[in-house]
Amino acid sequence: MEKDTFGVLVIHGFTATLDSVNSLKEPLEKLHLHVSVPVLKGHGESSPEMLRGVTWRDWMQDAETAFHDLSKKVDKVFVVGHSMGALIALNLAAKYQGVELDSVVLAAPAFRLVSLLGPGRPLHFLAPVLQSFIKSWDLNIAFSDRDEKSRTVHYLWAPTDAIMSFFELISFTESRLHDIHCPMLVLHNRNDQTVTQGSTDIVLDGVATQASDKDIVWLERSAHQMFCDCEKEVAVRAIVDYISTRINQLRQPPSA
Repeated sequence: MEKDTFGVLVIHGFTATLDSVNSLKEPLEKLHLHVSVPVLKGHGESSPEMLRGVTWRDWMQDAETAFHDLSKKVDKVFVVGHSMGALIALNLAAKYQGVELDSVVLAAPAFRLVSLLGPGRPLHFLAPVLQSFIKSWDLNIAFSDRDEKSRTVHYLWAPTDAIMSFFELISFTESRLHDIHCPMLVLHNRNDQTVTQGSTDIVLDGVATQASDKDIVWLERSAHQMFCDCEKEVAVRAIVDYISTRINQLRQPPSA
């Protein structure tokens, strides 16, 4: 089969549905790109109970399978990840950068959560204790746009064991940042009440990517669900423009 040249793998976040990232699909397809948006294990089901017993290694395997399937059809893959999906994108980059994977787009990368129980936060030491008697946690709908708050873009609660595995992924990914040197774009929200702004610093300061290959776009009003919120057109356009620029650079003949 003749290759399409370029493809994009879009990875959703923890507990999310595909509605959280579907606004990216059509604009990327208009660039004549092959777009893959996999559903990670335990997600997209009728109940969050389907996440119980699922670990971050399951999500990583699902993303890696989708990556391999896409890379069979194209020459280069761009990986876009939102929140937890951004952590998975970075792990793919550590393994496949410079070969099948060209660059990554990290939307609200979830290294430091607003929750004080998350890794790197003051009460993280209590998380394993709470896990022993709290089996599930309620989740907030993260929108600034009031008209969007009725939408269901993620589960309303999550099993505690799945949350703890998500925490393990945060720590594991942070330990690998120094191995990553591919080009990247980071998008983040100044009004994010789920992931702290400091998460962006952790990425940009931690990776080995050259300064000239690291770009950042700040959204001023959006909450965590940036691809469904009041600045979704800005977020989508930033990604489309970035990937278009990367494609143009890759198509340029090497200088003598």
